[in-house]
Amino acid sequence: MLLISTFGRYLTKRFARAILGVFSTFFFLIGTLDFVELMRRAGDSPIATTPLIIQLALYRAPAVAEQIFPFAALFGGMFALLTLSRKLELVVARSVGVSAWQFLQPAALVAVVIGLVSILVYNPVAAELKRKATALELRLFARTGQTASGQDIWMRQRSVDGQAIIRAAGALPDGDGLSDVAIFNFDANGGFVERIDAKRAVLYRGHWELTDARVISAMEEPQNYKTYLLATTLEPEQMRQSFTPPDAVGFWAMPTVIERTQRAGLDTTRYELRYQSLKARPLLLVAMVLVAASVSLRFFRFGGVTRLVIGGVAAGFVLYVATQLSEELGSSGIVNPIVAAWLPAAVGTMLGALALLHQEDG
Repeated sequence: MLLISTFGRYLTKRFARAILGVFSTFFFLIGTLDFVELMRRAGDSPIATTPLIIQLALYRAPAVAEQIFPFAALFGGMFALLTLSRKLELVVARSVGVSAWQFLQPAALVAVVIGLVSILVYNPVAAELKRKATALELRLFARTGQTASGQDIWMRQRSVDGQAIIRAAGALPDGDGLSDVAIFNFDANGGFVERIDAKRAVLYRGHWELTDARVISAMEEPQNYKTYLLATTLEPEQMRQSFTPPDAVGFWAMPTVIERTQRAGLDTTRYELRYQSLKARPLLLVAMVLVAASVSLRFFRFGGVTRLVIGGVAAGFVLYVATQLSEELGSSGIVNPIVAAWLPAAVGTMLGALALLHQEDG
């Protein structure tokens, strides 16, 4: 078997070195560009020092660079195969009866291993660092009581009194509550009960503590309260998840997050889609390697390296765009999250294999 032979181990090292090299280069560029952008923003914050900016850039880089894994597999696979072709190593391998499918086994193995490591090890670390980056960025740059994104936060909760819809302008800097809150309470039958506006709302186990609250209902005159308590079944972690993006939740924690979010009556589509996309990543990397092989293997046989490389890069980008589009359809509920996550990787793998079959076997 080629994988356990000397030549197979050599190919495995070449593919692993090329893919990881491309990823490391992109990682460095992302970190550098992000650091420059953060330094520009630091002029608006009196507490943003250079060490804190460096720390923030290091926290943010892994989560951003995680999106580069498919391109690392594509460009790394192309680089490795073109290098082997230019040195005539693949020509010699073919002359002794090694088929394209055999010397692509190490490439596929490397893609699967890197994909598994990226979701089992890299992703949880990147998610944890992203959470720290969000908290640090909120402290350094966001206005008091505002989220880093500046977008409103919407939540739905259940309690012994019925249901409620919560809108907030942002999260508090320490992440234990919300600011500029509007709460719309409904009874068990769905009838409107009251609206509560508050300057801030801090979540404790079993209740919200609202500060400077104004309660408006159809049956009574508006009432003002310095402190107002509202029952809830939400947990602090569930509240934070409402303004925490799915890519800030690690792979191992995702099933628990989905279960807790379902119990709270909140939408879990984004988290389910993210979870399935992570599980489909090894197959997506294999698809990128097959796309790279369909370009690189024709080089030493037919020439025209520039045109073929551009075609391979374009095909890789089309596959990536198709993946993003499918995820958008999945997040909007149009497509089932499992289908949205796995379909692009499966179709890309089949098309890559079809292109290689056409080249190798006519």
